[in-house]
Amino acid sequence: MATRRTILLAMAAMVILSTASAAIYNVGEPGGAWDLSTNYGIWASSRNFQTGDQIVFKYSTQAHDVLEVSKADYDSCSTASPVITFNSGNDVVTLVATGTRYFICGFPSHCAGGMKVKIDVMPGSSSTSPAPASGPSATNGPPPTPVSTATNVEATGFGLAVLLAVVGLMA
Repeated sequence: MATRRTILLAMAAMVILSTASAAIYNVGEPGGAWDLSTNYGIWASSRNFQTGDQIVFKYSTQAHDVLEVSKADYDSCSTASPVITFNSGNDVVTLVATGTRYFICGFPSHCAGGMKVKIDVMPGSSSTSPAPASGPSATNGPPPTPVSTATNVEATGFGLAVLLAVVGLMA
């Protein structure tokens, strides 16, 4: 009987741990995308970015790109020395460490026209991997399936309910 309880408790814990996931933010949505018509200051300030979250830049590769830059280059809209350049039109950036990250469009006059976003990353509520020593984490492949923060909270609440039910059965 003790083995069965241990197995049930382990399964319940796995359900809870597997449901805690990071948020995915499509830059500029719901009203826009990575384009000249979106106010990124307002967009970014209305979100709470945490370590482990992902931001996705979607755009036409003929019209835009994404450069991650230093604060000085962000402030001056300089494209001379980007940290990393993205140009797939569907770029996923994982926020692996706390701090501020700066992104601009490298096409002439786009940054000065407002295509720049500052992302302030706070510590995440779940455990995440430390930042790699080689630089920021990003991919140019298709993004994972979008998951809203509300979905994460509901799933975690479900996992907690399962755990409480199992503990109640064991008592």
